[in-house]
Amino acid sequence: MSDTIRGLWVAIATPLDSEGRVDPVALARHGTWLLDQGCDGLVPFGTTGEGPSFTAAERLGAVEALLRAGIDAGRIAIGAGAPAIGDTVGLVREALALGLTHALILPPFYFRDAPEDGLEDAFAAVIEGVASDRLRATLYNIPQVSGVAVSPALLGRLRARFGRTIAGVKDSTGNFDSFLALRAGAPDCAVVVGHEPHIPRVLAAGGAGTICGMANMVPGMVRALFTDPAAAEAMQAACDLLGGEMFQPAMKAVLAAQSGDAAWRAVRPPLRAASPATGARIAAALAAMQKRQAA
Repeated sequence: MSDTIRGLWVAIATPLDSEGRVDPVALARHGTWLLDQGCDGLVPFGTTGEGPSFTAAERLGAVEALLRAGIDAGRIAIGAGAPAIGDTVGLVREALALGLTHALILPPFYFRDAPEDGLEDAFAAVIEGVASDRLRATLYNIPQVSGVAVSPALLGRLRARFGRTIAGVKDSTGNFDSFLALRAGAPDCAVVVGHEPHIPRVLAAGGAGTICGMANMVPGMVRALFTDPAAAEAMQAACDLLGGEMFQPAMKAVLAAQSGDAAWRAVRPPLRAASPATGARIAAALAAMQKRQAA
């Protein structure tokens, strides 16, 4: 069992069928393709996967589909975290029962003014409620979405209290100084980032890698960042193509254009699907970038 998430893990998009349910066949096909492209692991039901829009049963069913497709449980980390601690505990325990060890866990995200000690209580209640030495929790710091930050001090206290069960943190602020602060707050934790252009600097500063969304569309471009720091400029340009759009609908429209499968455009409410024209435009620009990078 790997104690930490390291390398290139994809915050995998969630394909839906015509009735708005998770499409397990399409999910397994996409996940298998991503691993074949050199990705190290998959994180279903993070922000990119519209995680809070899916029930625990839906998430677990999707994980089962990935496992049936032959994807090793050690290469899957389930997206978890809810305002009710018991919901988080139940989901994580069921995921462990399926063979997973890794979970990406949001803090409770309704009471945004809760004190930091209260957040520590909440994470502690999750760890103690799951009550498994197998759990490797990666805390999820995305305050611009969740409204609740995982501070370096909080991370450090939880690591000191629970040891390797608190395996790491994902910093999705897009702020490199935030990454550095989390590294300093808990030097033994694996810190991964969501902002792809920062990957070369993150690795150079002792970071563990990434859990990111762009790899759904351009896994080769993201993988290049692990060996070629100069690739960060092209990656930033790729990210900028989606900068004026809401990421999840735009990404799914791109996947629809890339695959020829219009079903990829579907999103769960309250999101709204992006237009086919948006997907085609961005997909064409990404293809041109990849062609230039390969030349």
